[in-house]
Amino acid sequence: FLEILQLAAAVGHLLHIVQQSCSTATYTANNNNNKMVSDNTKIGTGLMFLGFTFLFLGILFLFDSTLLALGDILFLTGLTLTIGTSRTLRFFTRKDRIRGIVAFFGGVTLVLCRWPVVGMILQVYGLIYLFGQFFPIAAASLKDVPVVGSVFRHPSVEGFFSSFGRVAAGDRRAPV
Repeated sequence: FLEILQLAAAVGHLLHIVQQSCSTATYTANNNNNKMVSDNTKIGTGLMFLGFTFLFLGILFLFDSTLLALGDILFLTGLTLTIGTSRTLRFFTRKDRIRGIVAFFGGVTLVLCRWPVVGMILQVYGLIYLFGQFFPIAAASLKDVPVVGSVFRHPSVEGFFSSFGRVAAGDRRAPV
């Protein structure tokens, strides 16, 4: 547990240094439209990718709790940098999703306390509960992708993804 805390402190210190050095916004061209993408968003996206990579490696190496804990920390830090602190706090304090929030952060806590299998099961349940409304939106946009689009247009796959996030009829919106 001590090595996880030391690793988290080192990652936090590194993120603080990177955030101070990258405080200006840059412009990128996207479909002939100029869109402003801040450096925090770019760094956050990279940290989320690293977080998913460490989570994948942690599962691959038979639920290595150190890799899973580092993946959780990087994912949460990347999410905060990508969408902003206020939107992250607003998302994780919604009363209608309290079951998913408690499950997700309970899973993170269990992974940090070296109970990786139970912690990951709780995290997956929490993520499905929190982001369930996003899965049909992502599946609908993947129908237009050339190679995998035919898979997502299959009736059984469409039915599977449409079952996620049913809150009320016609109430589909992105969770963030």
